[in-house]
Amino acid sequence: MTSVGPSLLRACHFPPAGAAVDLAVSGGPDSVGLLLLALDAELAVTVHHVDHHLRPSSGLDASFVEDLGARLGVAVVLHDVEVAPGPNLEARARSERRRVLPAAAMTGHTMDDLAETVLLNLLRGAGVDGLSPMVDDLTKPLRSLRRSDLHALVAARDVVARHDETNDSPAFWRNRVRHELLPLANDIAERDVVPILARQASLINDERRWLDELAALDVRPLDQVDCRELRDWPRARLRRWLRARLRSIGDEEHPPSAAEVERALRVVDGAVTAVELTGGRRLSRRRQFLRLE
Repeated sequence: MTSVGPSLLRACHFPPAGAAVDLAVSGGPDSVGLLLLALDAELAVTVHHVDHHLRPSSGLDASFVEDLGARLGVAVVLHDVEVAPGPNLEARARSERRRVLPAAAMTGHTMDDLAETVLLNLLRGAGVDGLSPMVDDLTKPLRSLRRSDLHALVAARDVVARHDETNDSPAFWRNRVRHELLPLANDIAERDVVPILARQASLINDERRWLDELAALDVRPLDQVDCRELRDWPRARLRRWLRARLRSIGDEEHPPSAAEVERALRVVDGAVTAVELTGGRRLSRRRQFLRLE
């Protein structure tokens, strides 16, 4: 292990030595750093690489990961997926990755990724859940590490990781946040704002967990609470209660969007008698009680 490794390893959130883990390794320096640190932590590693076939060089990424696995003595599983060009490319590619990867597969997201996600979610109008990403996520063991330190580790191990040129494209919001917004924020604040955003996310996560515990006490079903009572609740309590009861069930369970919750509030308030929700569902009010169909 190089002198770079031990201090980084202490900041990782890995399970105990000997634990079997699945790692998502794209071939970039972040995921390669994840692999190196997982081996330093003496974990039983299986590498998973997803080829989306979105770039002409994606096949070279797969070959690189296979060769690196052979060099390090770890098993590599290749996953081929097809993602058609078009709107929401990042989201659709992410969905395909989740579909083929093991549910608990670890990724190489760092503190910098956490800070970027906070800003992205803020721009999208997220609530407290979106402003506290990755904080206690067991699939993000590098969330307390800085990206630059991780890249330094990879370079110190004489590994030349792959470069995904799409990470430089201003067509994607995350890249603009990374290359434009964060540097501007650093300049305005005259300091590195990434640790500040990460600390804020941790504090918000503590608040969110407390709110979740309070919300769990509201166990009554949607159709058994009089809307006149609901209107007397603190708005924050009512929003979380509605979020819990309007979760969509399909291939994955998803909470309703902020816009859907606001539409549901209009039904509770009596402004409208019914609204449409995702998944072909309809929330209505009849005799002061809600009905979800």
